[in-house]
Amino acid sequence: MAIKNKTRYAILGILSIHSGTGYDIKKYCDTVISNFWNENFGHIYPVLNQLLSEGLIQTEDSSSPRKKVYTITTTGREEFLKWLAEPPVQQPVRSEFMLKLTFASNLPRPEVVKMITEYKQQQLNRLKEYQAVADSLEIGIKEVTPVRELYLYAPLRYGIINAQAVLSWCDEILELLVS
Repeated sequence: MAIKNKTRYAILGILSIHSGTGYDIKKYCDTVISNFWNENFGHIYPVLNQLLSEGLIQTEDSSSPRKKVYTITTTGREEFLKWLAEPPVQQPVRSEFMLKLTFASNLPRPEVVKMITEYKQQQLNRLKEYQAVADSLEIGIKEVTPVRELYLYAPLRYGIINAQAVLSWCDEILELLVS
């Protein structure tokens, strides 16, 4: 069975909420779903062109001829809803950090401690970003309807709990390395 390109569903999902440019889609990926999904412009624009050619999205009239504003079509919404109803496919985890850590016995211990300490700082930064988004949701964002709020909160909470668990793991492993 061929592997489905999930970028298309990320884009259809974003466009199911609101129309937008390729830049708007990238911004949504970087802010709202970044704790579990990322996309780059190199993936977004070819998929937008593919979705256009398949009739799943269309362009709207834009105030600027250089900006294409995309919107989902009825056919696109039907395909998106069909995909939503399918059980998710478990995807293998890929972590360069964990790969390096697996073979870190080849490094001097202080370098491994430094590697984990830097990773811990990255996780602290991620946790702060997630918390800032959570604070925004708590205050209320005018573009987010109360119905959508729960569906934004749930994956955000997952990211927060995951970051907290990784921080706890970092502390545990650092303690083992320095003792």
